[in-house]
Amino acid sequence: MSTYLISDLHLDAGRPRITRAFFDFLRGPAAGASALYILGDFFEAWVGDDDDAPLVHEVVLELSRYSGSGVEVYLMHGNRDFLLGVDFAQRVGAVLLQDPTILSLAGHRVLLMHGDSLCTRDEAYMTFRRQARDPNWQQALLAKSLEERRAIAAQIRAVSTAMNSRKAVDIMDVTPEEVERMMRKYHVDILIHGHTHRPGRHLLTIDTKPVERIVLGDWDKSGWCLKAGKDALELMRWPIA
Repeated sequence: MSTYLISDLHLDAGRPRITRAFFDFLRGPAAGASALYILGDFFEAWVGDDDDAPLVHEVVLELSRYSGSGVEVYLMHGNRDFLLGVDFAQRVGAVLLQDPTILSLAGHRVLLMHGDSLCTRDEAYMTFRRQARDPNWQQALLAKSLEERRAIAAQIRAVSTAMNSRKAVDIMDVTPEEVERMMRKYHVDILIHGHTHRPGRHLLTIDTKPVERIVLGDWDKSGWCLKAGKDALELMRWPIA
């Protein structure tokens, strides 16, 4: 039985084909897996576990069926869905993970992250990240009505899109020194993350030791996952119609 890791689906009512592709993935390649890890930005925006949008109901139904089949499902917060809570996780039969999390995959000690905290050169985003992870800020936001929260989320996305269009490309990628620092800190062979939308496998050397950074892709024209078997890790891609 294999373990699958995905991230950055950015599920949104305006992108129904991605939702369909995710459901097809659960019913097809990932059916019968031992575990599924979703490493952040599962949703394009998450305004609270009380969201009653049709998309949420669809995802809850499908993902709860999937976990009910015996697959262990794990969720990690991303920069888009940092308000995902215990209530949603329980409804879909999943476990919320800390960022970062350590586990063993294919005989390796692995560090899982969403990846946004590795982009330390993007100072404007790092400032927002600190605010968005503040429990008091989150509590104040969740105290607002759903309509207000949806408007705020749309505003945040618009501002983010505008700011990112003016940033140098390398600023929005991971900082190599931060990658090395985290891998040293947790004594891992492999770091797996998403966020940057730059899928690939990168071989590194840290303190004369060969290590690897694996970046999961965002779901748009293609779907992406990392398949972990007993002895191997395979980064997989397939077209989304």
